[in-house]
Amino acid sequence: MIYEPISVFDIFKIGIGPSSSHTLGPWRAAQRFTESLKRKNILYDVRDVKVLLYGSLAKTGVGHGTDMAVQLGLSGSDPVTFEVNHIQARLKDIANMKKLLLAGVHEADFDPREDIEFLFGETLTYHPNALTFLVNLRNGDSVAETYYSVGGGFVVNENEEVSLSKAPQFPFPINTADDLLHWCIKTGLAIHEVVIENENAWRPEQETKEHLIKIWTVMKECIYHGCKADGILPGGLNVRRRAAGLNKKLLKNNSYPDFDSWIAAIEKGGHDFKYILDWVSCFALAVNEENASFGRVVTAPTNGAAGVIPAVLMYYLIFNTGPGGYRDAEDKIIRFLLTASEIGSIFKKGATISAAMGGCQAEIGVSSSMAAAALTEAMGGTQRQALMAAEIAMEHHLGMTCDPIGGLVQVPCIERNTMGAIKAITASQLALQSMPDYAKVSLDGVIKTMWDTAMDMHSKYKETSDGGLAVNVPLSLPEC
Repeated sequence: MIYEPISVFDIFKIGIGPSSSHTLGPWRAAQRFTESLKRKNILYDVRDVKVLLYGSLAKTGVGHGTDMAVQLGLSGSDPVTFEVNHIQARLKDIANMKKLLLAGVHEADFDPREDIEFLFGETLTYHPNALTFLVNLRNGDSVAETYYSVGGGFVVNENEEVSLSKAPQFPFPINTADDLLHWCIKTGLAIHEVVIENENAWRPEQETKEHLIKIWTVMKECIYHGCKADGILPGGLNVRRRAAGLNKKLLKNNSYPDFDSWIAAIEKGGHDFKYILDWVSCFALAVNEENASFGRVVTAPTNGAAGVIPAVLMYYLIFNTGPGGYRDAEDKIIRFLLTASEIGSIFKKGATISAAMGGCQAEIGVSSSMAAAALTEAMGGTQRQALMAAEIAMEHHLGMTCDPIGGLVQVPCIERNTMGAIKAITASQLALQSMPDYAKVSLDGVIKTMWDTAMDMHSKYKETSDGGLAVNVPLSLPEC
């Protein structure tokens, strides 16, 4: 296996929902295409633009906002900073004008109703998530580039040669869980300590820590906003948001002026098992309801699974660090995210984090595994126990299909985040009460099994909405 350096910020990316592979990836691909036009000095020669969507991007592209993403990406907007409340206005302007301000600087002909083509019957061989950008130039020439959105917001150009010569040389190269454990044993470092040493090859340590807190800030703002937002999710399924109602019920309609007051109110509710369980579900629901509403989220490692890690981290901070412990928890948060990211990168290297390749086991399963390992280490578990927790969490997600109803990241996706979070906590508890030496299944073993399962899984269960719940639930029915 060729060593592939992956940063914590490759796993955790700030973006806009509802999908990392169908929204964030195509958005980034569109940005890369306009940069390519700039490098070739032909951006200002473009007369018109066309986009072709293949495979999974075609079949669930509208529900996942792929058409929206490519328009905003081609227009020069960035998913990290673009104001989510302006999305519909921008799209309306493009549709009415039938013009696109390419890279934000050059006007080209573009009618989204005609120039975004959904090729439902065509799938390219490299990856199911493929899209091609075509431009015609004023001199009669044309240019085409094809990109693949391979999961978690990662994008690959079809002619791109992976060059590792410019990649940083990590002091602790890791491709597998065995590699990670080897370095932990050899150095005596915890998992998060190994990861931060590798991150230091990318950038100064303080910069890494500051950006991780920024990542957490987006996560917690997403939870907080989602716990206050009522209404029906967009897309036509008439799925009602539940996090806000559950939040009000658990807090008995008590008011709170800000985030800290909200957390304090949650703490006052105690540590009853059902109470904690409800809050973990509430946190996860909040994130993925925001994701389904084209809100700002963090890939963890994907948008569809964005609620698991924030929910488990909130569970840890509120219910396991003592009263008010979340206020002075920056180091705990940083360690949690570092550990989680390494598990995610190992899954990406050994299998996939793309539902279009591996089904939902590659998204909810991986996020649950990441959260389980991070929680175990945060709770004082050994490196072996953390890896054991990661294995347990994935083992019980094996074979999970991706069958979104109506091509929307709503049913069953939102609820699956609550289940992934609870499974992560259960897996952590099991590992903390177990002796890893007696474990029958290794993390590397379950990663290989996940990949084998992905290869055997029928394509209709891989984010196409051609099978499973997507064909057995009438679209006119709300979820609840």
